[in-house]
Amino acid sequence: MRNPQRIKAMLWVLKKFDGQILDNNLATKIVGETIRYGLYRPTKKTEAIKAKWLNAPMGEFGNELLTDKEVQFMIKNNPQEHKEAGFDRGYPSRFATIFDFAKELGFVYFTPGQPIEFSPIGSKLASVFEVTVQDDNSISVEEAHPEYEQQAFLHAMCKSQRSNPFVKVLNDNVPLVLLLQVLKKINEDSRWNGKGVTRKELPLFIFWKDNDAEALYQRICALRKEYRYNPSDEVIIDICLNEIMEGKMKKFQADSVMSEYPDEYIRKMRITGLISLRGGGRFIDLNHNEDERIDYVLQNYSTYPRFHDEKAYFDYMAEADENLFTIETIQVSPSQSEDLLKEWVKEIEWTIIKQELQILARQTKNSQHQVLKFIPAPVRLEFLSALAIKSKLPEVRVIPNYACDDTGLPTSTAGGGIGDIECLEKANGILVEVTMAEGRQQTMMEIWPIERHLKQFKEKYTPNSQCVFLAPTIFSDSLRQIAFVKDDGNIIRPYPIEEFISYLETAPTLYSA
Repeated sequence: MRNPQRIKAMLWVLKKFDGQILDNNLATKIVGETIRYGLYRPTKKTEAIKAKWLNAPMGEFGNELLTDKEVQFMIKNNPQEHKEAGFDRGYPSRFATIFDFAKELGFVYFTPGQPIEFSPIGSKLASVFEVTVQDDNSISVEEAHPEYEQQAFLHAMCKSQRSNPFVKVLNDNVPLVLLLQVLKKINEDSRWNGKGVTRKELPLFIFWKDNDAEALYQRICALRKEYRYNPSDEVIIDICLNEIMEGKMKKFQADSVMSEYPDEYIRKMRITGLISLRGGGRFIDLNHNEDERIDYVLQNYSTYPRFHDEKAYFDYMAEADENLFTIETIQVSPSQSEDLLKEWVKEIEWTIIKQELQILARQTKNSQHQVLKFIPAPVRLEFLSALAIKSKLPEVRVIPNYACDDTGLPTSTAGGGIGDIECLEKANGILVEVTMAEGRQQTMMEIWPIERHLKQFKEKYTPNSQCVFLAPTIFSDSLRQIAFVKDDGNIIRPYPIEEFISYLETAPTLYSA
């Protein structure tokens, strides 16, 4: 649950218990509900339970609800030898582990013997999903409001203090604010070409003890004067442990300091929408489409109160600042989106695009790419599909509809009511729709919206249009629905991801007569 992208689904489950008095039985019941929906998956399970989670990625909703009997089986056969302060050992402590980070961020407050209390921003985050359970217990999930996730984490991260009543650490700063302040200073320094900070410099931010942005900026400048942009790992680790922390911290694994911690840090900063990746992921910088919002954060959150009481800190985190959401983002135009996509085609060669698409198709390992690994799988599939088409068929106009930062890197999937990627090839139109959904969920949530999007696409561009539909696999019921809509003149060409890769490697055109 330290991964921020998992929180929204867990909160969707917890929201059903908002206002109920928390005790051991309720805590266990709530964890049982996360198991029922496939969001938490203990190791010992029956073949029937495995089938209900087949091809559903870890941390996401399963394909089918577990029965009461199956939930009880999972709880009985997977005892939790876990203890959290204030909670009984076992599943009550597991409940705390799952939801503590959401509590720290001001989304939901809970303590034994008191009602579970969602904040307005936590309620918004829990509303990202619309989840429907069909008569056959299959689960349909639609990310109806993807923008709520960015809003919630922006709200949380511009206030979130390293040293707070929930987490006892020596560092005393607001990480997002410190990062924004230092990036401003570096971008104003003509010596550094306005690229931001390097990944190798991020451990300095993570270990920095206070909120003195000027001192951190000067330390980075001194580091660059001596080593330019490429200090050794040993130099960075020595600065963090012996200079910044004055040798008072325990030893850390080099990989944790230089890789694991920076990766977690980038995910948390980037989910706010204020941060861009540049130079193939080597640099972390301001997203200049959000300059007005960045200035607002710095003007209003650079100084902050300190707290010793958990509830007082939660109330501060939970207090909504609607001004954060009313500031408008600079929108990327279709022509700009095309131009930015062309730049990424130059940056990411076909062999990498192909390899990353295969990772999404097989779902057997995670991306290790310095940029792509920070993009959630559904968004990554949209981006890689657009890249793949432009890479292999450069004459095709490719207009992605996902929201993106000032580099063209997507921040969320295409909004509701529009198709994913619009392609124009001579007099023909091709709407490309992609999904990570498989099985029944794919059939129920994708085909009818695709038909509507294709009709709108034809009205916008040309009646001579068709749709390419991509997914890791194509479910048999989806094929039957696709055959049905063809009778209305709406041609949908379904491809498993790996088949579409092969198509692009051999076909002269995207449009198929």
